[in-house]
Amino acid sequence: MPVDGPWPTVVDFLVATTADAHGVWRRVRAGEVLLGDGTPVGAGTTYQPGAAVYLYRDLPREVEVPVEVRVLLRDDDTGLLVVDKPPFLATMPRGSHVVQTVVVRLRRELDLPDLAPVHRLDRLTSGVLLLTTRRGSRAPYQRMVQAGGLRKTYEALAPFRPDLPLPVTVRDRLVKHRGQLQARVEPGEPNAESTVELLEPGDPARYRLTPATGQTHQLRVHLAGLGIPIVGDPLYPTVRQVAPDDFTTPLQLVAREVAFTDPLTGAARRITSRRALPVVPPAGAGSGR
Repeated sequence: MPVDGPWPTVVDFLVATTADAHGVWRRVRAGEVLLGDGTPVGAGTTYQPGAAVYLYRDLPREVEVPVEVRVLLRDDDTGLLVVDKPPFLATMPRGSHVVQTVVVRLRRELDLPDLAPVHRLDRLTSGVLLLTTRRGSRAPYQRMVQAGGLRKTYEALAPFRPDLPLPVTVRDRLVKHRGQLQARVEPGEPNAESTVELLEPGDPARYRLTPATGQTHQLRVHLAGLGIPIVGDPLYPTVRQVAPDDFTTPLQLVAREVAFTDPLTGAARRITSRRALPVVPPAGAGSGR
């Protein structure tokens, strides 16, 4: 809410912003409009300059993603939930993906209204994903990730290059500009680092990837830059158009394992994905239009 806002109530602000009085009042009456601390907005809630208010807009019907999110670990004492994310399902609402996301699906399926991600995986990437089930647990785990305490290992299928000396560590500067599909390597101080090892030669070969940083599309860009783009990647090295309901070609990239010291208990944790490579299309996958 703008600091210099002239509105007497939060509802007045939302009506002016959305030009949809009926929709705002419908959500307010249903208790769906919330302040940043989770307090429901009422008819007389005073406008709060600089504070946050959440109103979820109506969206066109999303294409249902025919996948299941499997729980790997649920610790109700710490509020930690770890899942094995399938491909084609975004981590959290963004853009045209709202209901068809890990967070929204599990909030509904497990009755966890405060579920939130500790970190993110690309929509096309499979594997281990950490979330918290209550607000009080969120900050310690997120601080652990920000401090570099979440050690991640990935596996991928990609072309075999016998002339490529491995293992190799790639360091560069990756930038993803708003509105562009691809992240790009640009001059400047490196902000992305990945180590690539060959696990098994073949057609395709299997690689172990160990990122030291977490830039958007980092592993996908680094392998494409080495001349071994990940099998099934529709963005790197070149953009390939894929229909929203085409789930026939999964990205062959799995977040295989995470390891960390639990910030709430001090215990060492190591959690491994059960997903195999190659990642297979979900049952009932459409071929697109």
